[in-house]
Amino acid sequence: MPDTRPRRTFAVISHPDAGKSTLTEALALHARAINEAGAVHGKGDRRATVSDWMAMEKARGISITSAALQFAYRDHVVNLVDTPGHSDFSEDTYRVLSAVDSAVMLVDAGKGLEPQTLKLFRVCALRGIPVITVINKWDRPGLSALGLMDLIQEKIGLRPTPLTWPVGEAGDFRGVLDRRTGDFVKYTRTAGGATRAPEQRLGADEVGEDDLQVWRDAVEEHELLGLDEADHDQEQFLAGRTTPVMFASALQNFGVAQLLDLLLDLAPAPGGTEGVDGSVRAVDDDFSAFVFKVQSGMNTAHRDRLAYARVVSGTFERGMVVTHAATGRPFATKFAQAVFGRETTSVETAEPGDIIGLVNATALRVGDTIYVGEPIEYPPVPTFAPEHFVTASAGDIGRYKQFRRGIEQLDQEGVVQVLRSDLRGDQNPVLAAVGPMQFEVVEDRMTNEFNAPIRFNRLDYQLARRTDAAGAEALAGMRGVEVLQRSDGTRLALFVDQWRAKVTARDNPDVMLEALPAGGS
Repeated sequence: MPDTRPRRTFAVISHPDAGKSTLTEALALHARAINEAGAVHGKGDRRATVSDWMAMEKARGISITSAALQFAYRDHVVNLVDTPGHSDFSEDTYRVLSAVDSAVMLVDAGKGLEPQTLKLFRVCALRGIPVITVINKWDRPGLSALGLMDLIQEKIGLRPTPLTWPVGEAGDFRGVLDRRTGDFVKYTRTAGGATRAPEQRLGADEVGEDDLQVWRDAVEEHELLGLDEADHDQEQFLAGRTTPVMFASALQNFGVAQLLDLLLDLAPAPGGTEGVDGSVRAVDDDFSAFVFKVQSGMNTAHRDRLAYARVVSGTFERGMVVTHAATGRPFATKFAQAVFGRETTSVETAEPGDIIGLVNATALRVGDTIYVGEPIEYPPVPTFAPEHFVTASAGDIGRYKQFRRGIEQLDQEGVVQVLRSDLRGDQNPVLAAVGPMQFEVVEDRMTNEFNAPIRFNRLDYQLARRTDAAGAEALAGMRGVEVLQRSDGTRLALFVDQWRAKVTARDNPDVMLEALPAGGS
């Protein structure tokens, strides 16, 4: 039986340490998907976040892999596609952003818009994803609220339209002024922010003496915003011209309920999606989905492989036979799972916007389409421009077969990009990554999962540009540049620095040298 409840599918994007994992848990807590929040602040008596399950994540208190959390709230189904929050894992974050309909941009009140936040926002803008902004950590000293609004407009070019306004400056968070109703939503702290924060909604004439002055300050600034026409316009928001803004403290669970309500009220529902041939698959057409992530090693008891797929159209039913667009071959979905952090449960049906995990789907790659009925193929998921490069070799030559198999699987999962050339040979592939910690993940998994110790040799290259066969020939033998081929057939010209890339492009105007997504100018 199809689940006809409306869907909202979104991701949280932020700079490291802005509070993304804490917000993820706070959202699940408010939706009553979990009973008690555990923060990831390295304290021995707190457990790891439900969406952070890899040993490295627990040890470092960061998100490396992505997980999908689904929960019911009001009469909706909410799909929170969790994204790696560490700056080294933007490539995986980019893939996740291909599977969502909106994004929550989390901004640290004390630090403003940091480099990784800006980079991820640009990915959202590239994909036309509407963005809701949450100013987090208002319970700590930080920048002024009006100053942050100026910063947002200046840095990302979107007009901020606050829906709530803080009562009390950063570090003295009393609650918020709900700009749509004029009410004072007053908060009460809970022990360590472990449970839902009690809220008290007061009319303007019910504000207590203790809060009266800060309330008047908030009202004055709210009126200034109104005069500046900084009020929410749904059409402008969906068009990517404005960003609704809220103030919160995820750690204290302040403002989280309003964010959930806002997502249901304002964020777009799943809609029709265009295929590579220009045809559009409506949400009520036959089933189709695309794979945006492949993950192994979630169950240490045995080898497993989970392909995360976003349902685009139709109803998914466990056991249905679908067609793999890349090969035209049938694919049985006997084992399909819903994923909540590391916990997986069998899923019987799924609707557009839902994320399903297809178990042991060895034929599926990142970006692949599966469908029933009329053929459809969705555009491939792009890759980020790598900035770190190493050569890889087997630490134990007697385990070269395992080494090769491990490299092939990590390549298919998109853990790193694997580059090769006739000159280097197959035994020493070049691994390319957005951030160096991806190499640590490779080393850990090669050693523990494939029993194939690996050695790295750092290369001096710092950036890559896309080229073609003619470009590879023209650049051959040039100092400070090397052309290698990725496993998907793309040729990448690697440069030792930005200056070398610019000079090469200037001196060889006929050579194709294209920047990759998030690769700078």
